[in-house]
Amino acid sequence: MVKIRLARVGSKKNPIYRVVVSDARSPRDGRNIETIGRYNPQTDPSIVEVDLERADFWIGNGAQPSDPVKKLISIVRARG
Repeated sequence: MVKIRLARVGSKKNPIYRVVVSDARSPRDGRNIETIGRYNPQTDPSIVEVDLERADFWIGNGAQPSDPVKKLISIVRARG
């Protein structure tokens, strides 16, 4: 199964995440199919960027977004 989830790329005690499409069997920070966004919770306000067109494409093809990614997508949609 394909999942849309967060992959951590920041350094120690400095979390920065990428929103990635990957196989559910691959490790969290392992190989991914496509990177569709990024999320930096440490800035004020947090930086949230998600390519909604690609996210909708993958969800339409059966990808399952994780709960944190669902929340990030809703934040981006609310911004317009």
